[in-house]
Amino acid sequence: MTDSAPGPAPTPQGNSPRTPWLSLIFGYGPVLVLPLTALGAWAGFPLALPIGKLWGAAILVFLAGVARGLSFFSPGGPHVSQMLTMMLRFSLGLLALIASPPVGLVLLLIGYASIALTDPWLARWGGAPRHFARLRPPQMAVALAGLLALFLLSLG
Repeated sequence: MTDSAPGPAPTPQGNSPRTPWLSLIFGYGPVLVLPLTALGAWAGFPLALPIGKLWGAAILVFLAGVARGLSFFSPGGPHVSQMLTMMLRFSLGLLALIASPPVGLVLLLIGYASIALTDPWLARWGGAPRHFARLRPPQMAVALAGLLALFLLSLG
């Protein structure tokens, strides 16, 4: 008798290139906070910049967990590239929390840009849901625009 159970079957949503509504809502909703905090900082709200940095770091750490969770469902088990991706996102998010605003925002820019580059590639080989190939680049563009604006505002 063995203790091994069959792994979970891939969901139809994971195999479809169509982006599910929940992925649109929970994908774009959180990253829209970043340009909104940049607008708040530009308008003179003193807490907007630190809130934007904190929010961006929290989402990046969360996305590190998403990468780790997806690795459990990868064909053949977790890959080194997935573990490195997860560690990079987690480390950048954690360091951004404790860094000064300009440095922290640069770390977040690197982290979010890495998502825009790596997640579509992961989706094409089966390491992430197929719809990530279409979702992540524009989703991360929204985040990067907000983070870049926050960075520029942190300089002056």
